[in-house]
Amino acid sequence: MQRDELAAWLRLTLAPGVGNGAARRLLAAFGLPQRIFAQDEQAWQACVSAAQARALATPAPELDALLERTWQWLQEGRTPAEGQAARAIVTLGDAAYPPALLATEDPPLLLYLLGAPRCVQAPHAFAPAGCLAMVGSRNPTAQGVEHARQFARALRGAGLCIVSGLALGVDAAAHEGALLDAAEPDPATPATIAVVGTGLDRVYPSRNRELAHRIARHGLVVSEYPLGTPPLPANFPKRNRIISGLSQGTLVVEAALASGSLITARLAAEQGREVFAIPGSVHAPQSRGCHALIRQGAKLVETAQDVLEELRLPPATPVPVPQEQAPQAHGDAVLQALGFDPMGLDALGARTGMDAAALQVRLLELELDGQVARLPGGLFQRMGRA
Repeated sequence: MQRDELAAWLRLTLAPGVGNGAARRLLAAFGLPQRIFAQDEQAWQACVSAAQARALATPAPELDALLERTWQWLQEGRTPAEGQAARAIVTLGDAAYPPALLATEDPPLLLYLLGAPRCVQAPHAFAPAGCLAMVGSRNPTAQGVEHARQFARALRGAGLCIVSGLALGVDAAAHEGALLDAAEPDPATPATIAVVGTGLDRVYPSRNRELAHRIARHGLVVSEYPLGTPPLPANFPKRNRIISGLSQGTLVVEAALASGSLITARLAAEQGREVFAIPGSVHAPQSRGCHALIRQGAKLVETAQDVLEELRLPPATPVPVPQEQAPQAHGDAVLQALGFDPMGLDALGARTGMDAAALQVRLLELELDGQVARLPGGLFQRMGRA
């Protein structure tokens, strides 16, 4: 992209009151932004309102500063050193624009990309098997975190690229799971894609800064927002359409009834994509959104294979479990009594008949084995596997 071409695209996206819909009408009528701005207000009014035409006529005050900042950002990422992320901007008119996203109702005009060089150079290719969105609660249960990691790892092993939003909780766990087997050097296709609600010169939340850097080494970080855009609340629900739009389907791991994850699932359904949900405990608020989705027709998922079969993909290669984390025999009395719902020590003692000291010793062993999680309030929960 040349500097004058970038300037025209930025001017179009910055014009106040001119949204994606109006911009697409202008692009359809006149061609690339440089040709749009070669027209006069009267010509624009065949596509947009008089107020929008007036906004287009005067470049935004911040355009020059943003152009310089963005141009420098691009130059710094054109020839990255080994191990560093590449940078690019893909426009709605580029052949490299992701076809799956282009087919949605409201594709972004620009996609800012930060990531592994080969992924940035061919973002339309993504993974051979396609992409799967994984979303869920920012405050998941221990089981929800484990599900997100295990499902992401298994599905990535089957060739899927895992798409999520870099939020705390399930999003972060899904990205981490997809990165568990990421190889050096950069993979030819992204292990995972993080779609963010800020400019790519910021990381939000800051607790995920190291994770964002790992994603940029092995996958892609994607945004439709200009550099310098802060974490505005309205941007995050809006970016969800990109998460679902890039993907063949959306898997909801855990979600409350009032959840951004349900927005992503609704958008996926509206885009004609598959919606999957993992059921959980009837006592956990984080499971109610998944149960609601299942009642509305989402596919109930118990294993990664359920997703692959629905997408008509080959089975995943089994994920090896390190020896020290190998599951105990299924006949373990404490595990059988515990089940998969949170339970207190007294109730568990009543079920097993074990005294408190012996029970605590066994629970600690199971916790160190990764088979039981200790929850707030003195509760314990059995951990399942994908």
